[in-house]
Amino acid sequence: MGLTKETGQKLKEYILNNVDKYPSQIVAKAAKEFGISRQAVHRHIRQLKNNSALVSAGKGKSVQYSLKIIQHTFQLKVFPGMSEDQVWKEKIFPSLPKLNKNILDICQYGFTEIFNNVIDHSESEEAIVVVTEDITSILLYVSDSGVGIFNKIQQALKLEDPQHAILELAKGKFTTDPEQHSGEGIFFTSRIFDKFEILSQNLYFYGYKDEDWILESENGLSKGTAVFMKIRRDSKTTIKEIFDKYTSGESDFGFSKTIIPVSLMRHEGQELVSRSQAKRLITRFDRFKEVVLDFQGVTMIGQAFADELFRVFGKQHPEVSIVPINTTEDIKNIILHVRAESGATDLQKENSGEN
Repeated sequence: MGLTKETGQKLKEYILNNVDKYPSQIVAKAAKEFGISRQAVHRHIRQLKNNSALVSAGKGKSVQYSLKIIQHTFQLKVFPGMSEDQVWKEKIFPSLPKLNKNILDICQYGFTEIFNNVIDHSESEEAIVVVTEDITSILLYVSDSGVGIFNKIQQALKLEDPQHAILELAKGKFTTDPEQHSGEGIFFTSRIFDKFEILSQNLYFYGYKDEDWILESENGLSKGTAVFMKIRRDSKTTIKEIFDKYTSGESDFGFSKTIIPVSLMRHEGQELVSRSQAKRLITRFDRFKEVVLDFQGVTMIGQAFADELFRVFGKQHPEVSIVPINTTEDIKNIILHVRAESGATDLQKENSGEN
């Protein structure tokens, strides 16, 4: 008995979503997942190949499958007065497949924001843009050979470590050129795409929704910055939805709320215990009305760190609401303790760190 139309569609989606992970095992994986024969899986794989969604290499037991990729590469000269909108209109937009409006809007917003940074901040004379599509996703890649985004921020803020520059990007509202930029572009771009990555020298910033990580890359860049932006073609995300998420209050349409993964503060082998660490974290908090601190992946914080963050800053800036989420019981208790020391009376209303 053959598969129903609905099950057949789910099988194809499973193959497309997992073939990159299991290029040589996708037939066996799909057969096990759906409780069907390998022959049945092969029939659907043939259909996907005929529809130009999949390609294969090798024969017999050594065959490997992958998504069919279409790629367009542009090598561009960068010069003062260059318009990112013009590059989008003449190069990027014509190279994209037919997309739903929300995906096209996201691609336009992300590309123009990132390429504008190349023009205005990178000090690079050239850039490479790559547009990659497969049946599931669109990937935009923009690289330059300039000073490097993390170095630029480190120098502008006189930071001790370029890793701290990534933290400032994650907060939002930072720019090295406040006369011409709001500092919101990279922040919102990192949130509207399914995956957002920046590589500069040996530092790698990975953003997935509100989960951000810093990694040290063995294959870094000698100079410049590379940005990767990926969005699924069936994504329902809209730019307005993300803008609304970071707006505090129905009548306030400004960028007044930020969500910061506290784990970005941690260097390998270090815990968050000192006032100096807290002071580094709260830099520019006063530009927001609400700061959500996501403690996912952080197991403990010190008394001095918590006191500086939740009591001292709270007294100095009562207009800023700091909301901790994803806390352990130990972190929740230390936050409650220092807030009690400050005389707070609405601890439960203000959130003690529960999801």
